[in-house]
Amino acid sequence: MMTSTATPALKQSKLIRTLGPIFFWLVIWQLAAMIVGKELILPSPLSTLRTLFELAQGREFWIAAGHSLLRIFCGFIAGVILGAGLAILTSISGTADALISPVIRIVRATPVASFIILVLLWISRFMVPAFIAMLMVIPVIWEALSSTIRETDGDLLEMARAYEFGRLKTLRLVYIPSVLPSFTSACLTAQGLAWKSGVAAEVLCLPPSSVGTELYYSKIYLETPSLFAWTAVVVILSFLLEKLCRLALRRAVRQ
Repeated sequence: MMTSTATPALKQSKLIRTLGPIFFWLVIWQLAAMIVGKELILPSPLSTLRTLFELAQGREFWIAAGHSLLRIFCGFIAGVILGAGLAILTSISGTADALISPVIRIVRATPVASFIILVLLWISRFMVPAFIAMLMVIPVIWEALSSTIRETDGDLLEMARAYEFGRLKTLRLVYIPSVLPSFTSACLTAQGLAWKSGVAAEVLCLPPSSVGTELYYSKIYLETPSLFAWTAVVVILSFLLEKLCRLALRRAVRQ
């Protein structure tokens, strides 16, 4: 009986902790909009929500969101694959590490806007968001995996040699369990970075039917409620992508 009564109370407390801060900042936003009194400068939450619903009724809205998700997701997957491959390569080869590590560190240190402008000179603007997302993901995955591979427990590797494990068996039973936690964390970090950098690339290169392009034109035409609504779309999609990424990684770990 105690457990059954405690569970609803626990759920209610969790709901309050989740929704309470959101409600608080919505109230602050509404008060600020009332003080400013100009929708061109700061639209209210209700005005932004109304604009968002109006946008969602159009076919172009879903096409733009779908194209952005597809481009950036493809870049994210490519970045994860390349980052993991480079981490393995630099971990087993000192020469590869000496050649590749400085390049990855330069990529990590360079502002994303610089890469967007440079990449625009070399490839089609349709491909720029995916390429930028991939470029931002590679250093995150590489650093997490390469450091974890090097720090794999020496006793486990010694045991694997003593029991004459083959390379594949050592990989499956020693390396993969060792790197999985850091790989999962790196993927979640890289996903958020890929999404933000991909949308930023869209704002600068303006591919047709994309969230970033809609953000840019909302700013140009001074459609502030639309600008806030598209920004809300970016935030909502970011949370959804994070949830889907967590779910996919959780299922992969269980298997």
